[in-house]
Amino acid sequence: MTQPKIEMTTMVMVEDKKAGKVLVQDRIKRYKGYSFPGGHVENGESFYDCAVREVKEETGLDIRSLQYCGVINWFNSDTCDRYLVYLYKTSDFTGELLPKSDEGKNSWLSLGEMKAQMGDIDIGEYMPLFLDDKVLEGFCAWRKGDKEWKMEYR
Repeated sequence: MTQPKIEMTTMVMVEDKKAGKVLVQDRIKRYKGYSFPGGHVENGESFYDCAVREVKEETGLDIRSLQYCGVINWFNSDTCDRYLVYLYKTSDFTGELLPKSDEGKNSWLSLGEMKAQMGDIDIGEYMPLFLDDKVLEGFCAWRKGDKEWKMEYR
């Protein structure tokens, strides 16, 4: 039997409170559509450090004072693989925003604008963790070919 895979990533909601907007990427790679910046955790790297590094690489911004928002736990019932997304948010940033990176185009949008322009990724499933301090985990078990699935929050 093949050993289940565990893939660990981070995602950061960077908020410009004065403008009432959040930083989004219109991703062009594997997961297309609007998302927050983030990426894969490297060997020997903490989740926090990964979040800071990925935001810098993808946006040019230096972020600090990250607040942990929880984890999304995707579980493949067929293979027992897990895809874990550690979520953070911050409004403490400096630097000049890169218009685009290898991941896609960067822009500032209000939450309403972001929801109206969402693509294939349903970032809406992640939003309860970013916006509600009482929600710390999203869990979804799914099988290949599932047309519908349900995220459970804890």
